[in-house]
Amino acid sequence: MERIMFKSPVRKLVKFFRKSRDGWKAKCQEAKTANKRLATQVRAVEKSRAAWRRKAESAERELRDMKQVGESLKNTAADAAA
Repeated sequence: MERIMFKSPVRKLVKFFRKSRDGWKAKCQEAKTANKRLATQVRAVEKSRAAWRRKAESAERELRDMKQVGESLKNTAADAAA
C-alpha cells in the first residue's frame, strides 16, 4: 500500500478533515429531516384529499337523490292535476 504524503502539517489536516466530515454529516442530517417532514406532509395532504373526496361524493349522491325526489313529486302533482 502506497503512503500518501501531504505537504501540510498533520494537525492542520486533522482539523480540516474533521470540519469537512462534520459539514457533510450536518448536511445529510438536515436533508434527512427535510425528507421526513415532506413525507409527513404528503401523507397529511393525501388523507385530507381523501376526506374531501368522500364528502363531495356524498354531497353529489344526496343532490342526485333530491333531484329524483323532486322529479317524482312533479310527476305525482302533474298526474293529480290531470
